[in-house]
Amino acid sequence: MYAAIGVVILLVMVFGGFAITGGALGPVMHAIPHEMLIIGGAALGAVVTGNSMHELKALGGSFGKIFKGPKHTKQDHIDAIILTTRLMKLLRSEGPVALESHVQDPQNSAIFAEFPRLLANKPLVALIADTLTLIVVSSGSLEVHAVEEVMDNAMKTHFHEMHEPQHALQNLADALPALGIVAAVLGVVKTMGSIDKPPSVLGGMIGSALVGTFMGVLLAYGIVAPMAGRLKQVIEADEQIFHAVKQVIIASLHGWPQPLVVEGARSGLGHSFRPGLSELLDALRGR
Repeated sequence: MYAAIGVVILLVMVFGGFAITGGALGPVMHAIPHEMLIIGGAALGAVVTGNSMHELKALGGSFGKIFKGPKHTKQDHIDAIILTTRLMKLLRSEGPVALESHVQDPQNSAIFAEFPRLLANKPLVALIADTLTLIVVSSGSLEVHAVEEVMDNAMKTHFHEMHEPQHALQNLADALPALGIVAAVLGVVKTMGSIDKPPSVLGGMIGSALVGTFMGVLLAYGIVAPMAGRLKQVIEADEQIFHAVKQVIIASLHGWPQPLVVEGARSGLGHSFRPGLSELLDALRGR
């Protein structure tokens, strides 16, 4: 939402300011389609060259994140803490056998079924289920630090994949000024081929060429780089729910009392998603 508003403000202020100060928008608007054909085509080719189909699909899907914001709500973070706490409580009170059916087939688990939004997040469910399955099959004989290391490695791999579209966008932003120069140079070459034309014509052709540089810089620093930055913010917000789940599992394995377990998970959340401790404890009792 705010990304769209920001783009509108940018375009209105740049082109509106140019027009208000006496600039003629006609020649600029006339040149933009031709310059964007070169800049946009070169940018598209560079993105396709530098990424696999997997990254290209992820890049396409990332624009939804930029405009919609983080995937998970405050309630999702509460539910994640409650879900993981209940599973760890079941492990502690009834043993690995009672937990086994829930973590080996989460889609048919009565506990997981209470949280359909979380169940739709396959990487999150996989992190919970795979970690607890590892504990179940080892009959609780694993060292806590070993479990934490395994979770850290799984999360690191997943987060790396989540950030690939952001890196691709940032690389594109870095390249756009140079691609704008490419379009401008081609415009100058075209102008030099018409050196015998009157000054008024040459002036228009040179101005058209300079629009290429202008568009490359505007797109890079006014649109694509801010989008890459916003995407990074959204991805990092979406990572928090994984850290909360990890905190519950590791703290429970250490034998911490339940209020301290949920406080450790809650306090690691950003203010936008962090519930009050009393609110979280009440939610746990309600389940």
